[in-house]
This record gives sequence, C-alpha cells and structure tokens, in this order.
Amino acid sequence: MNANNERVLLEIDQGIATVTLNRPDKYNGLDMPMFEAITRVARQLKKDRSVRAIILKGAGEAFCSGLDVGKVSKNPVNFLKLLVKPGRKISNLAQDVGYLWRDVPAPVIAVTHGYCFGGGFQIALGADFRFATPDCEFSIMESKWGLIPDMSLTVTLRELISIDLAKELTMTARRFSGEEAKAMGLVTRVCADPLEQAQAFARELADRSPDAVAASKLLFNRTWTASDKTALDWETRLQKKILARANQRTAVLRNTSDPERSYQDRRGF
Repeated sequence: MNANNERVLLEIDQGIATVTLNRPDKYNGLDMPMFEAITRVARQLKKDRSVRAIILKGAGEAFCSGLDVGKVSKNPVNFLKLLVKPGRKISNLAQDVGYLWRDVPAPVIAVTHGYCFGGGFQIALGADFRFATPDCEFSIMESKWGLIPDMSLTVTLRELISIDLAKELTMTARRFSGEEAKAMGLVTRVCADPLEQAQAFARELADRSPDAVAASKLLFNRTWTASDKTALDWETRLQKKILARANQRTAVLRNTSDPERSYQDRRGF
C-alpha cells in the first residue's frame, strides 16, 4: 500500500509501516502542510490494526531540522492554528506531531540522521525507540529563537533524563551528537545504518503477539511516572484484556506445538 502527499510518504508492507518526512530540500523543516500531514498519517495509523510496527524517518540529508520559522511566521494566524486546542483535546496541532505517536498502538521507531533539531527532536521523542547515526546532530533549539519547546517535549523528555539535564539542554540549545545522545539516554541505539537495524527490529516486533506489544506500550506510557497504585491497577487491567484471547492462545501454541500459527490483527488497544 502507498499513500503519497506533498509532505509525508506512507508505505505499508507486511504489517510494517514506513513514514517518511518528505521535504528534503528544506531538511524536512516543519511548515503548516508538514504539521497537518504528520498528524493525518499518525491518526490513520492509530486506526489501522493490521500495522504491527512503524518506522519514522526523514528523506534526504536530515531527519528534521525543526520549525521552519521563516515560513510559518509569515502569517501570524499560523501560530494560532498551532497553539489552539479544539474541543476537549489535550494536545494542539504543534503538540500532535510528537504526542500522537504515543497513541498509536503499534511501536514506533524513529530513525534519525543529519539534523534532529527542535520540533524534529520532539517528533523523535514521541516515538517508542530512536535509532541514530553516530554523527547525527541533536538540539532542543527553541531558545535560540527566544521560545520554549512546545511540541510535547514536557511529556516525553521527562521519561528519559533528569530534570537538571533537561533544563541545561533546553536553556542552552547546544548541539550534541548521536553518541552523546545515547550516553544521556535519549537514543536507543547508535549504528552506522540505523534504518537497516530499525527494519530488522520492526520485523522482530511484528512477529510477536500484537496484543502483547500494544498492551506493553500502553502499560509503560500510562505508568512510567504514575503512582504505585495506578501502575499496579494498569497491570491488572491490561492483563485481563489480553488473557485467554485469540492472540494470547496463539502465543502459547507457537511456543509449544504449532510454531507456524498466525496472530490475528490487533483488537482493543
């Protein structure tokens, strides 16, 4: 399956979706069509229960250089569109490009290279895993423009690093490499060919019970900073939902008498 628009490419093959930010001439800088395209694709994948894993990457020489300040600021109305929260939504359009990946049941692997700045870094933080080249450059760059990060970083960054380091990186906007990002806990793997490794990892995830994978993602997203009571309640709640269902029974059979048995499309997560 292929879906194509001006800013984002989507390809789904054997349950693995590849999402490509597609503005390479601008290092995949975020203009308004890019914001809208990313959110459309994320919402589409949230509903597609046949998708078992997602790879999120950038075309050309960079993952994403962040907000295209010049393009977006040409029309002041754009900032209203980005920051207003319609209805009862907890996130606005600016936040959706990072935050919505947490709501997609399938695990998301961001593959970064070149530049991963500002909003681009916040998109990558919304993924479940980040595979980067050693020389990929990262930065929480908003303070360079007199701004603060506002694309869901306050939710995603706190799960990975300490508050003093978060403040340092945000206040200074300094650049750091993939190797340093890995040392700080911001990157899952550093490798010469992160796309190849991400594809292999996606195939491994796709071969697991989709119910267990989706429930594991939801479990940690809901409990990582929660109280003990909330965390334990979520464990029991989710286990009850998957216990003795078709995919859980299939997992048992695949590990005992029927290794070729196929999982069903995910339901309920």
